[in-house]
Amino acid sequence: MMSCSAASSGSLLSSELLPTRSTQRVKPASLSWVSSFPLMNISMTSITLPATPTPNKMSIVCAAYTRRSRGEAAKRPNRKSWKQKTDMYMRPFLLNVFFSKKFIHAKVMHRGTSKVISVATTNAKDLRTNLPSLTDHNACRVIGRLIAERSKEADVYALSYEPRKDERIEGKLGIVLDTIKENGILFV
Repeated sequence: MMSCSAASSGSLLSSELLPTRSTQRVKPASLSWVSSFPLMNISMTSITLPATPTPNKMSIVCAAYTRRSRGEAAKRPNRKSWKQKTDMYMRPFLLNVFFSKKFIHAKVMHRGTSKVISVATTNAKDLRTNLPSLTDHNACRVIGRLIAERSKEADVYALSYEPRKDERIEGKLGIVLDTIKENGILFV
C-alpha cells in the first residue's frame, strides 16, 4: 500500500481523491440514489484522451444501415432503383397463382399495404364438391373467372403478374391469366 507522501509525489492517488470521514458524514440534500454515494473530487487534468480520427462521412452512413463492410458499402451503395421505388405505386395490385398437386390457389394483393383483395381456390367447399377435377384446365378457367369477378367487386380493374425465375406463361398458368383478361381485367 502506498503512503500519503508517495501518493502526493506524482501518482494519481492523492489525499484529495481519497474519501475522508468528514465527506462521508455530510447529510444528503435529497433522498435520491445519487446522494447515498460519498462526494469525491476527481480531476481529469492528468488524463489525455487520444485524438479522434475524422472518418469518411459517406462510409459511416452507408455502413451503418447494412451488414456489409465499409469498403464494400462505399463501392456499391445500397440504393433502390427508380423502378423499385415507384413500381409499388404504378402497379399496386399483384396477382399470385400457386399450383399444388391437389389444388389451385390464386389471390390478388395490394403491394403497399399487403392487403388481400380477392382470393379463389379449388379447395373451397363449393368448388371442391362441384368440380370433377381440382387441377385440370376447366378448374383453371373457373379460378380465373372467380378472381376477375371478385376483383371487380373490390373496384380493382388492373392487375400485374410477375412470373418467378424460369417460369413461362403457358399451360395452366396461361389459361388462368387468359380467363382473367377475358373477364374484363387489364394486365399492366
